[in-house]
Amino acid sequence: MTQPAPSAQHNGPDKGTLAGPSAAPASKTRGGPRALGLRADVRTLSLLGVLAVLVAVGGVTEPDAFLDTGNLQLILTQASVIGVVTVGMTFVITSGGIDLSVGAMVALASVWATTLATQEYGFAGIAFTAVIVGLAAGLVNGVLIAYGGMVPFIATLAMLASARGLALQITDGKTQMVTVESVLDLGLPDSYLLGIPPLVIMFAAVTVVGWLVLNRTTFGRRTVAVGGNAEAARLAGIDVRRQRLYLYLLSGLCCGIAAFMLVVLSGSGQNTNGNLYELDAIAAAIIGGTLLSGGRGTIVGSVLGVLVFTTITNIFALNNLQSDVQQIAKGAIIVAAVLVQRRTLRGADT
Repeated sequence: MTQPAPSAQHNGPDKGTLAGPSAAPASKTRGGPRALGLRADVRTLSLLGVLAVLVAVGGVTEPDAFLDTGNLQLILTQASVIGVVTVGMTFVITSGGIDLSVGAMVALASVWATTLATQEYGFAGIAFTAVIVGLAAGLVNGVLIAYGGMVPFIATLAMLASARGLALQITDGKTQMVTVESVLDLGLPDSYLLGIPPLVIMFAAVTVVGWLVLNRTTFGRRTVAVGGNAEAARLAGIDVRRQRLYLYLLSGLCCGIAAFMLVVLSGSGQNTNGNLYELDAIAAAIIGGTLLSGGRGTIVGSVLGVLVFTTITNIFALNNLQSDVQQIAKGAIIVAAVLVQRRTLRGADT
């Protein structure tokens, strides 16, 4: 009797789960995995080039102020808050979703964490509350989208309005000052580690963890698979609804961490905190190379996108340009950066 060929034997669900949905998009890409890696390198180099040009512009226009150590620390610190939000946004967009409520969640978490009742529990009370509120808001988004069948745009838009309204109700339109010294001390130069602000270290830690999760874990591969082809991912054995729930929980967690960082940075909680964070986070992720339709995401690119935007804002502020000019120039630079990337990527295909 002849035995069945080894290749006909069943390999188990795990291999199908990890390889099935993600293999289809790769097969459509000219050059295969090597071409994908080349594209990623080109995108990263393009962003590094844009950032280098901006640093040169800042050094030429305001050499003493821009290149000052304190100003460079300020740029990194300001980038840290929106950077943490962008890490969470990158995961959501990679899965084919969107989260318009991140700014409102940051506001809600920051004001809830700075109420008098919360501050009575000190540092731990403020940090814990900020994270829990962010997770709770993310959970609501995830349940509505994953199990309620709502379109992410509508669900997160509703959360944006609700969270802003609740933040306004909690503060009654007033600024809530932080009185916990251990929280305020984190924003002082005395707390810097080898000249690096603690908020920058937190941002770096979130970035490293985010990169590892997206690129080195099953969770990251499933995120890419869901964004590339949700139906194929489901047929391969991935629980698409649960994965989407986890992703919006992750976005809420990042917003909670960012809210605590913003409280440290500003020393207060306001209902206007996180204004337009959703637009900045989405723009930074897209410029960084994350595909808006899902299926591809890059943490490194998103972080570089955040640094580009923060550096632009800093240069304009040092040169005393009005806010409307800043917005116009920022929009032009966004378009230019995307066009440069598209052009370089076409060159990589040939």
